[in-house]
This record gives sequence, C-alpha cells and structure tokens, in this order.
Amino acid sequence: MAFYEQTMGAYPTVESPLSRFDHEEIYFPERRPSAAISPQQLMPMILGIVAVLIITAVFIRPKIVSNEANEAGSETAVQTQTAAQTQLDLAAPNANQETSAPAAAPLPAKGEGEGGISPIFSPQVQYWAPQIVGWASQHNLDPDIVATIMQIESCGDPQAASHAGAQGLFQVMPFHFAPGEQMLDPDTNARRGMTYYAERLIQTGGNVYQAFAGYNGGHVAAAGNWNTWANETQRYYTWSKGIYDDAKAGLAESPTLQQWMQAGGASLCQQASNRLALQ
Repeated sequence: MAFYEQTMGAYPTVESPLSRFDHEEIYFPERRPSAAISPQQLMPMILGIVAVLIITAVFIRPKIVSNEANEAGSETAVQTQTAAQTQLDLAAPNANQETSAPAAAPLPAKGEGEGGISPIFSPQVQYWAPQIVGWASQHNLDPDIVATIMQIESCGDPQAASHAGAQGLFQVMPFHFAPGEQMLDPDTNARRGMTYYAERLIQTGGNVYQAFAGYNGGHVAAAGNWNTWANETQRYYTWSKGIYDDAKAGLAESPTLQQWMQAGGASLCQQASNRLALQ
C-alpha cells in the first residue's frame, strides 16, 4: 500500500481486511505440549484390563464351552436318531405296499435244500435243479434263492437276452464278465450272477429281500428302500419276495408265481420251453 500512496497520492486509500495485514501483526497462540501419562495414571488401566481377562477366563469361557458341548451332543443325538430311523425305514414295509415283509428272510441252515429245490418253481426252472443246487453250494446260498432269481430273470432260458443287454439264465450284464468269458455258458453265467447276489447279501447284512432288490437295481438299490427304488425294482422286489416266501412256506404251488405268470411271465417260460425242447 505504501507504493500507491507515494506515486498516486491524489487517489484516496481505502482500509480493508486485506490492507490491514500490511499494518497489523498477526498473533498465533503458542501450543503447549500434551501432558505425559504418568505410571501412576497407567496402572489402574492395566489392572482393569487384567480383571476383565480373568473374569472372562473364569466365568464366561466355561459357559461358552459348555454350551458348545451341549449343542454338539444334541447334534450327535439327532444324527444317531436319524440313522436309526433310516434302518427302520429299510426294514419296515411301505404303508402303500400290499405285501408286508420282515426285515430279512431267515437264512437256511448249511446243507438245506441239497436234495433239490422247492416244487413251486416252473418246469423250465426245475430242468436246472441239479445245477441250481451245485451253484448255490459254491456261493453258500439257499438253492431256492438261486431258483427264484432264475425264475424271474429267464424262466430257465439259457439264451435269454434283454433290451438292456443282460444275458443268459441270470440276465447278467456284459461288464460283469472277464474278457474272453462266454456270457451264455450256464456255469459262467451262474458264477457271475450269484457272485453279484452274494455281494449284495453281504452289503445288506444278510437281508435276502434287500439283496433281491440290489440284484435288479445295483448296490445303490440294495442300500435304499421302497421309496427310493425305481418302479422296475419295486416290482422285482415284490415278485421275488413273494415267490421265495412261498417256497420257504413249504407250499406245493405258489400263488405269487401264478400272478407273475399272468402278468407276462408265461411268455418268457414258453420261450424257455421252446429252447429246452420241453413240450
């Protein structure tokens, strides 16, 4: 502002906030350093933190652990109950199923059936009775189990073949055979088929009926139940269980087998008769 006053003195000067900075000294207050925390002031804070940690360790943490243990115990109990219910579901017949069944058919005593098979089976299956007894002995099975499977699968036709590719007396799928094996050879077909059934019997803990379902539907069906089976496996279970029960009941004729014949089995047996020259 002094320069303008000297060269342009004819012009009036105006005081403003900006012009005052040329004449007035600006004052900045002095900052005082922050006061340091003394050890005496810090000690109560440390003691408070230690007290909180002790209370948490002594009182709160045990309660949390106890609650977690209770929840784990409850979860284990639920899992155990669920597993037990699953076993009951496997053993119990379906409410909509007309034929009820115990959890497992009684396994025959060793040597039972060595004189032959039940008279309820059709003539085409009876044709193979000596071989059936021998095949059953090789796999430690009841001959009537072997006869039941043959009855439903082929009715004794050694050259039976399904649209899915199953072959022979026991309708064994090709992938069960070793390279070079003759799938239609009765002994080979029986060995592969009964080996598979015996495996399902072990899988189901000796449950003959569940093993029947597994023979048709595989190991998944053997581990399942009526509600999880395909329709074909449900029918297979019904027919095999009924025929086998009639055989073990000592009947001369099987009402279940007659129903199976009327449902379409008769044509399969006629084909077997033509193949075996049984007229």
